[in-house]
Amino acid sequence: MLYRDDPQVQTMIANLPEKTGKALDEWFSILAASKLERHGEMMKLLKGEYGMTHGFANMICLMYRQETAAARPPSGDDLVETQYANKQNLKPVYDQLLAAALTFGSDVQVAPKKNSVSLRRAKQFALIQPTTRTRIDLGIQLKGQEPQGKLESGEMWNGMCSHRIQLSSADDVDAEVLDWLRKAYEAAG
Repeated sequence: MLYRDDPQVQTMIANLPEKTGKALDEWFSILAASKLERHGEMMKLLKGEYGMTHGFANMICLMYRQETAAARPPSGDDLVETQYANKQNLKPVYDQLLAAALTFGSDVQVAPKKNSVSLRRAKQFALIQPTTRTRIDLGIQLKGQEPQGKLESGEMWNGMCSHRIQLSSADDVDAEVLDWLRKAYEAAG
């Protein structure tokens, strides 16, 4: 339920013009113009500069932050953070793969999505996906390459990748894995 839908909040919104001199959308405009992002900073502005009571200031800030967050798409960093929120043990694996890929060339593009991170050059060459709490699947695009070593067929796993490598720890990101990743990068050029 949105904070706005609470009956008590509805009453406070109705009373805003009388109690504060401005309607809710006017307060939202003031907060937007301030470019403040933190709840405490917004509260300080409304209470200090406009003499608003704590209750009204808190309600306005909560609603503003909730509604503006819903209106903008999450950033790439937010998407990655969400992917690893309950899988912190896998974040070092992701960090190593990403750091290695970024050394391949200045044309590497990192595109976080809801459940994975796509690595692109002229086209996608790899996909990093924390599939379970204990495993990252590194999808590799190397059409025509026979599976060997850690490189498995990926057709059943993901239609966007010809192969996959399963990784459980940072120690799994070895020379073989990085060599396959580099080959996929080179093939995408």
